[in-house]
Amino acid sequence: MNSTVVIMLAVAVVLLAVVAVVVPMVLLRRAGGRPGGAGPSAEQVADAQAELDEARRAGVEIRSQAESQAGEVLRRAEAAAEDAQRMRRQVEDEARGLKDEIKELRADLERRENRLAERERRLDEEARRQAERARTITETESELAGRRVELDRVAEQRREVLERVAGLTADQAKAELVMAIENQAKREAALIIREIESEARKEGEKRACKIVTLAVQRVATEQTAESVVSVVHLPGDEMKGRIIGREGRNIRAFESTTGVNLIIDDTPEAVLLSCFDPVRRETARLTLEKLVLDGRIHPQRIEEAHERSKEEVKDLCVRAGEDALVELGITDMHPELVMLLGQLRYRTSYGQNVLRHLVESAHIAGIMAAELRLDPMLLKRCTVLHDIGKALTHEVEGSHALIGAEIARRYGEHEDVVHAIEAHHNEVEVRTVEAVLTQAADAISGSRPGARRESLEAYVKRLERLEEIAQSYDGVEKVFAMQAGREIRVMVRPDAIDDIQAQVIARDVAKQVEEELTYPGQIRVTVVRESRATEFAR
Repeated sequence: MNSTVVIMLAVAVVLLAVVAVVVPMVLLRRAGGRPGGAGPSAEQVADAQAELDEARRAGVEIRSQAESQAGEVLRRAEAAAEDAQRMRRQVEDEARGLKDEIKELRADLERRENRLAERERRLDEEARRQAERARTITETESELAGRRVELDRVAEQRREVLERVAGLTADQAKAELVMAIENQAKREAALIIREIESEARKEGEKRACKIVTLAVQRVATEQTAESVVSVVHLPGDEMKGRIIGREGRNIRAFESTTGVNLIIDDTPEAVLLSCFDPVRRETARLTLEKLVLDGRIHPQRIEEAHERSKEEVKDLCVRAGEDALVELGITDMHPELVMLLGQLRYRTSYGQNVLRHLVESAHIAGIMAAELRLDPMLLKRCTVLHDIGKALTHEVEGSHALIGAEIARRYGEHEDVVHAIEAHHNEVEVRTVEAVLTQAADAISGSRPGARRESLEAYVKRLERLEEIAQSYDGVEKVFAMQAGREIRVMVRPDAIDDIQAQVIARDVAKQVEEELTYPGQIRVTVVRESRATEFAR
C-alpha cells in the first residue's frame, strides 16, 4: 500500500516538471512568429511572458493541489493500513478461537463416539443375555407342559376313583356342594341382615329422639298469649268523654272507620279495643293513640289518623320480616318475600303467631340439620318460608302450601326450598331430606305444650267467614265483624246501593249466615248506607 502511494507522488512530480518545461517552450514558439521572419516583437514577448507567468502560477496551484491530494491520499493510505492491521489481528484472534472450538468439538465427538461404542457393546451383551433367557424360558415351558399333561392324567384317574367310591359324577357332586354352601350362606346372611336391621332401627330411633329432644330443649319460646282485646291507656278519664263525642258521634265514626269495637267501661284511664283481626286491631290502636296524643277527635281526624296508621302497620310488617331474617342469619332474600313474611306477624294459626312459629321452626330445623351434618342455612330457609302462602290465602284460592311454593318459585328460590314448601303437608310426594326435616320442625313447633289453642282458631275462622259472606255481595265497600261475632256491619256504596237494596242485602246476608254457620245466640246484620257532601270555602 505504501509503494503505491510513493509511485503516485512520483508521477505527480514528473507531470509538474513537464508542465513547467513544456509550457514556456510552447509560449516561446507561439511568440517566434513565422519561419524565416524576424524575432518576436516586444508585445509578443510581453504576452508570452504574461502567459508564462500565468502558466507558472497555474503550475504552482496544480503542484499545491497535487501535494495536498497526495497528503490526503497518504493519510487515507495510513488509515487503511491501520484498519488492515486491526482487521488482520481480529482475523488472527478469530482464527485462534475457531481452532480452539474445533479442538473442543473434536474432543467432544471423540467422547461421544466412545460412549456409543460402549453402549453398543452393552447392548450386544444384553441381547446375548436375553437370547439365553428366552432359550431357558422355552425349555421351562416345554417341561411345564409335560408336567401339566401328567397332572391332568393323574387328576383324571383320581376323579374316576372318587366317582366310583361316591357313586356320583363330578358335576353332580359340584351341584350338591354349591347348593349346600348357598343354603348355608343364605341362612347366615338372613341372620346378619336381621341383626343389622334391628341394631339400625334401635340406633336410628335413639338418634332421632336425641336430635328432636336437643332441638326442642335448645329453642326457648313463649307460650301462646294471643288475645282479641287490646288496652289503650289514656292520660285522664276526661279523655273518655272526648272519645265518645257528642251523642256518641266520635265512637260511632271510630268503629265504622276501623271495624273495631271500642269498649269504654269503669277501668280508670284505659279503654279496650276488641277485634278478632290482629292487623285491624293494631291499626285501630295506633289510630286511637294518635288521636289521644293530638287531642282533636272528630270523624274527619279519625279517618286521617286511620290512613296514617295503616301505612305505619305496613312499615312495621316489613320491619318484622327483616328482624326475623336477621335473627336467623338469612340476608339474601327477595324484598317481596320479606314483606309477605312480615305480614304474618299479625296472623295466627290456632292461637299461635305464624311469624314466631316460622322462626321457631327454622331454629329447630337448623339444629337438626347441624346434628345430621346437613346445610343448616338451607333448612332454615325451607322452614321459615313453609307457611309464606298464609299471607295470601285470603286473596288467592288454594292450599297455602301450594300457594307458598308458587310464590317462592316466582321470586327465584332454590328448587329444594320450593319442594319443601309444597310438600310440608304431604300435598306433594316428599322427595328430599330437607322436606322431611321441614315437616318435622313444623310438627314440633306446633305440637309443643302451650303452642296453640284450638278454640281461638275456630272462633277466628268463624268471624272471617262472616266477613267473607257479607263481602261477596255487589256494592259492598267494607265489612266488619264486631261484638265477638254477634254483629256484622256492612258498609255499602251509596251511589251503587239504594235504601231498598240495602234492606235486601241485610236479609240475604242473615239468611246465608243461618244456612252456613253454627253459632250460639243470634247475629245482627247492620247495613250502613251513608252519603256525604264535601265543599271547600276559599
